[in-house]
Amino acid sequence: MLTYKFKLYRNENNRILDSRINIAGCIYNHCIALHRRYYRLYGKGLNLYQLQKHITKLKKQARFQFWNLLGSQAIQDIADRIDKAYKLFFGNLKRKVRTAPPSFKKVKKYTSFTLKQAGWKLEGSNRLTIMGTLYKFHHSRNILGKIKTVTVKRSRAGELYVYFVTDLEVEPSHDG
Repeated sequence: MLTYKFKLYRNENNRILDSRINIAGCIYNHCIALHRRYYRLYGKGLNLYQLQKHITKLKKQARFQFWNLLGSQAIQDIADRIDKAYKLFFGNLKRKVRTAPPSFKKVKKYTSFTLKQAGWKLEGSNRLTIMGTLYKFHHSRNILGKIKTVTVKRSRAGELYVYFVTDLEVEPSHDG
């Protein structure tokens, strides 16, 4: 697996990506609150399926309609991240390792969302369509291998980067 990092050109459309990262932060915080509430009531954690089913139900309500702007795969990835974090936390509790459960993050400090198969399309060498909007990035080197995921990440300075994770088959070298 190789990861390529490219900076997005400054553009008016970057506000759209910025707001989608903020939406991802809202969903993350909502899922953390849901986990805590569920644990308080039932004494056990939510599993990934229950969490995704609940998010799907919420997206249909008028109050959470704006979550649909992010895309289902990005939302599933957020639920997956939280599920892994809670599994690690509960596993550490069993092993008597002292750790803290996943905590809330300020929405403005939430940094990224990830798209797996759908929601993005590479257009030429330095153009990328993310959820229907075209963006240009600084294409400094060729992307080798098959792209598995695309992550949009916001730096602390507010600059946006796009990460391509590729699966590259490398032949073992025969030194001899």
